Amino acid sequence: MAAAKKKAEETASVEAPVQDERGRRKTRQGIVVSNKMEKTVVVKIERRVQHPIYGKVVLRTKKFKAHDLLGCDEGDTVEIMETRPISRDKCWRVTQILEKVK
Repeated sequence: MAAAKKKAEETASVEAPVQDERGRRKTRQGIVVSNKMEKTVVVKIERRVQHPIYGKVVLRTKKFKAHDLLGCDEGDTVEIMETRPISRDKCWRVTQILEKVK
């Protein structure tokens, strides 16, 4: 009886893989446009979207405030990840600096 119970536990753990919570978070790459605040940077993210009627590819720009503990400078290319709300405007954080400005 104990062997059957143990076998059922093993198959249950194999069938239901554990979801990593951080795997579902959004990540974006952008350029730092402002670092004048303490521990906060403004990151500009550009994406290319096709116009629904005319078909021309247009640039859409959005700015995010991100929590910065790495010390980014203006012009750096960074990767940001979605996180819990840190303040009224901040719910992103800088995960890595991809390219430093020269």
